[in-house]
Amino acid sequence: MPPYHVVTDCEFDGPTPGINSMLSFGSVAVSADGAVLGEFEAVLEPLDGAMRDEITMAFWARHPLAWAAATEKPELPAVLVRRFGDWLGAIEGEPIFAAHPLALDGLWFDYCPRRFIGRPLLPWAADRLFRHPPLCLMSFVAGKTGRQQGKCDVQHYPAEWLGSVAHTHRAIEAPAAMPICCASSAGKAERYSAKTAPRRRGSAARC
Repeated sequence: MPPYHVVTDCEFDGPTPGINSMLSFGSVAVSADGAVLGEFEAVLEPLDGAMRDEITMAFWARHPLAWAAATEKPELPAVLVRRFGDWLGAIEGEPIFAAHPLALDGLWFDYCPRRFIGRPLLPWAADRLFRHPPLCLMSFVAGKTGRQQGKCDVQHYPAEWLGSVAHTHRAIEAPAAMPICCASSAGKAERYSAKTAPRRRGSAARC
């Protein structure tokens, strides 16, 4: 079966999974030729007994619209993680988790599936969610362009790399833009236009 990437962005109320809570996440499944196979969004209820980090909450206080989008109509984490697993399983192919950067979002996406459905992100567990090891898109851009790692951030990328994805403060925005960014940085804009939003085919889920 062909591989495809599941580009994911997470929002949270602190830096440590389990001590703090994931607030929301958005994932876009993207084929090798740049077609969007599906989208998934989720807003999660806080974990029982978890705390909010002061520094992280100070950031959210400065961005009230983003906070509202990340916390609107939350559902139980266990329900959403199971639903995400079902969504992933309905897409034909071998999924590869991808994030920008992996070191941040990957920690959360290992913790939540591991805790709630016993299926971790990190490889070599028998019943893992993703077939292959995950991809760090920040490192991908650095390797393809020769940019310093510290310059591999959306605030330093050319505007055309990020496409015309609407800015609504939802977690789905970043993964929607990242495939365009990576295709552009790799010099593959002929397959994946850097000036238009991703073309979509297949299922999409709003959770």
